[in-house]
Amino acid sequence: MGSRTRFAYFGNPPVPVLYAAATDEAAICETLLHDVPMAGGMITAEACRDKVMARILPTRELRLAKFMGTGLRTLKIEAKDITATTAARYGETVHWAAAAHAAGLDGAVWMSHRCNTDRAYVLFGDRVDMADLVVDSQWARAFALEPDLAWLTDFCVPLHVEVRW
Repeated sequence: MGSRTRFAYFGNPPVPVLYAAATDEAAICETLLHDVPMAGGMITAEACRDKVMARILPTRELRLAKFMGTGLRTLKIEAKDITATTAARYGETVHWAAAAHAAGLDGAVWMSHRCNTDRAYVLFGDRVDMADLVVDSQWARAFALEPDLAWLTDFCVPLHVEVRW
């Protein structure tokens, strides 16, 4: 729970959500770099130290609204109307998540706006139970640790984003 996002929060009581991404790169672009301009900028190592990245795997087939490709055409909209908007339009885009929820779906999938080669996901917390997801215990990134913070720094360099230590 927190401030309004592209696909949260809706309902009474509000439906909790979990955002995820198909790749490490998309996860970083959709979280730590979310508010960094595309032209470049800076994030501090201090702001990243309490962040961790985990790999989760579904234990069942998830039924997801498709807010990409032909799914957009089916809905008679374009990415600029739902997944490629600014935060100022989240009050509008959250209605698409509410509609997917009302249709009985587990969440939605779309092409990340900030890393548009990879998929992003939102899962509805009242539909996707903890038992429906397994954490891969063999993989994690903890940005409080130097190797993972160094990975983040190396990832950000070609994106014109400085990780200030």
